Amino acid sequence: MKAHYDVIILGGGLAGLTLSLQLKKHKPDISLLILERREGEAPAAAFKVGESTVELATYYLREVLDLKDYLDKYELPKHGLRFFFKSPKKDDITTRLEFGPRLRLPVPSHQLDRGTFENYLTRLTCQKGSHFLSGARVTDVHLSNNTHTVFLQHDGQQKQATTRWVVDASGRASILKRKLGFHKTMDHHVNAVWWRLKGVVDIDEWTTDTTWKSYLQPHLRYLSTVHFMDTGYWVWIIPLGTKNTSIGIVADPAYHPFEDINTYEKALQWLKKNEPLCYKMLEPYGKNDGVLDFRVLKHYAHHTQKIYSAQRWAVTGEAGAFLDPLYSPGSDFIAMNNTWISDLILRDLAGEQVALRASIYENTHLNIVDSWLPVYQNKYILMGHPQIMVIKIMWDWALYWAVHAHIFANDGFTDLRILKQLFSSPDSPGQKAGLLNARMQQLFLDWQPYDTELITEGYIDPFDLDFMKTWQKNIELRHPPGLLVNQIEKNVALLEQLAASVFRLVSAHVKETPHDMPVNPYTMSLNPNNSTISEKETDLVITPDPSLEKEIAKMWFYKKTNTIHV
Repeated sequence: MKAHYDVIILGGGLAGLTLSLQLKKHKPDISLLILERREGEAPAAAFKVGESTVELATYYLREVLDLKDYLDKYELPKHGLRFFFKSPKKDDITTRLEFGPRLRLPVPSHQLDRGTFENYLTRLTCQKGSHFLSGARVTDVHLSNNTHTVFLQHDGQQKQATTRWVVDASGRASILKRKLGFHKTMDHHVNAVWWRLKGVVDIDEWTTDTTWKSYLQPHLRYLSTVHFMDTGYWVWIIPLGTKNTSIGIVADPAYHPFEDINTYEKALQWLKKNEPLCYKMLEPYGKNDGVLDFRVLKHYAHHTQKIYSAQRWAVTGEAGAFLDPLYSPGSDFIAMNNTWISDLILRDLAGEQVALRASIYENTHLNIVDSWLPVYQNKYILMGHPQIMVIKIMWDWALYWAVHAHIFANDGFTDLRILKQLFSSPDSPGQKAGLLNARMQQLFLDWQPYDTELITEGYIDPFDLDFMKTWQKNIELRHPPGLLVNQIEKNVALLEQLAASVFRLVSAHVKETPHDMPVNPYTMSLNPNNSTISEKETDLVITPDPSLEKEIAKMWFYKKTNTIHV
């Protein structure tokens, strides 16, 4: 260990290791020290959750960090997210409405075995010249305007090193957040438990129904991140490259108390009651030392008031904010987080003043966290409503692909001119996307009391909708900076049309309003005290687009859309 480094990273997990690789890629001579409390290599089991990646994080790993060869060779390809909704016959998987892609997706993603993956990243960052110190417990950090000092215990000795930049990637230990007191409460109280089972779990083998099996090619269901949903919870099944399987339960304690799932034995009994087929098919794997680990996390969502500082420190990964594992956003935030941090560090080392950038990046990051929170907050009650969840998942994916993933793949988050055009004013496309999302998430909640029809059986492929297929395919489509903003504006305009189309269907079902009524997507509401159309903003009123209405109808399953069900 040297006396001084350009950057010291507190934590050698996914966030810290990927940051080190990103910095080394752009500045091979940068001096890096990574301090990891764990002794030795990461275990294959008894390790971290977060195996499933989605498009933004996959682009980061494959294209930004140049890990595509490793990922293709050693980690499983992922066939999207797959959902099985509520059914009165949960012991028969064919009775559940299924939502997920049939065909292989044009934009790749992966199922990561976190232990083996992080061990590889550790070896790689050491090969590139970084100093990785395992068994190192950080005891204090002294921050100053010039040089920071990090104090640690290693091999029974007290040690210290100075650094120009210190980055906290310590996960929930949150060293800097605790020291400086910038924790922020997040009003989203949901719990998770998870475990790994020895062996391959392929849900395609959970029935002999040949029609159900024929919906997509063999083994594609196996490669999906599978979700079983009902009111207040979802269960995941994720395959791993080590031929083991990750199982998890995520539940809102208002419906499913933490005390009912916080041991393996309790979790099994909970499955037996709530997901009997999962219990029947998974319980045998746990016999004869088949349970490789069991972990719990209570009230996992947390926020932060600070992320980047002109004083040359930053936080990344779970040391900052974490929302919810649904849709696997954790590695997405690591990708965005590390990209902002890398940009600040590299510019600072090149002699540039970064105070303004640090402030802009922090505001952008925190605003994205806040705009994504409504996707999860108070939404677990909706998981027992298949029709609502089909529309909600479609919307959530559309917003993600059309805006944030596309901006990231085009390097838009580190271009101040682009950020200004996208997010600086109330009528900028980024802010409009956030307002649209908030309005849609409230619509889903307002719709819930009227959704009394249980939709069962059948297969829904979101890529049957042309705009969904186009947005996913075009995530990595490169644009010149000026054209990127134009493209996001076009995407948000289509999101406005999509929101209005969904509202027409829901309002017709709930209030018997006309299917062709004009809608302002920024003021639309099922609340009779709110006006559907804003008289002051008539330019935002949207009339039906027949082609889009036809597309959305593929996701609509009520038999009589003009009947009010109470």
